[in-house]
Amino acid sequence: MGFQAMTLLIWLLILAPWSAGQCEAPAAATAAFSAYTTTVEVRLAEEHQSANGFVASVGSNDSVAARLRRGDFIIEKLTSAEKEEIPGAMLHDWRGTAFVRGATVADFERLMKNFEAYPQRFSPQVTQARILTKQGGGDPSHFTVLLRVRQHHVITVVMDTTYDVRFGRLDAQHAYSISRSTRVSEIGSPGTAKEHALSGSEEHGFLWRLNTYWSCEERDGGLYMEIQSVSLTRSIPAGLGWVVRPFVGSVPRESLEFTLHAVCNALRK
Repeated sequence: MGFQAMTLLIWLLILAPWSAGQCEAPAAATAAFSAYTTTVEVRLAEEHQSANGFVASVGSNDSVAARLRRGDFIIEKLTSAEKEEIPGAMLHDWRGTAFVRGATVADFERLMKNFEAYPQRFSPQVTQARILTKQGGGDPSHFTVLLRVRQHHVITVVMDTTYDVRFGRLDAQHAYSISRSTRVSEIGSPGTAKEHALSGSEEHGFLWRLNTYWSCEERDGGLYMEIQSVSLTRSIPAGLGWVVRPFVGSVPRESLEFTLHAVCNALRK
């Protein structure tokens, strides 16, 4: 069987058990996600209080910093197989780190706060972007943002996602941002007259929650950037883990890598 046929078979196996069932996130799963991300945010808050270890994966590790300055990306999976499985769902936690020579904290903030340009910066994954609210005076640091995102893995899934996004700084050389999803709606028949948000019984559970955390440090003639992405998706049907898990697990990693590459490319320009 060819790769495309195998991939299609995998997705058919994934979709079949939920084709007529409820696909809203179970309460136990959302509680587990909230507890996990709270732990992540407590750790990050501690790291962001000091310039030492502000970007955790770099810290004082000269060999890691040297790799990044050579242009390497460092991608890490932070959840073990045991922690990945939670009641009725899967939790994914990935971290990526990169270095952009000549970039600054101010460059990063200008780029990431320019939400209207996201469809150009993050095409084809982001197709629409709109600021719903912003707070913080002349240079807002708190936004509510609506993004329409498109994921294509054999099948195409379109979702409207609303985020609470906050930016902060330790000083002129150290900055961070926190983005928490507040609503994720799968869209049926996107771009047509029949476009509509799917109901809980119609959704497939491709994405229930997504939090993204950036940490940036300006030194060594450029900007070290770390992105950590924590997401919640539906669980794998019983008995299909051996064939489905590697495929499903690749999607959060690929999305994180895509975002990190897109930000690096935009900063280099």
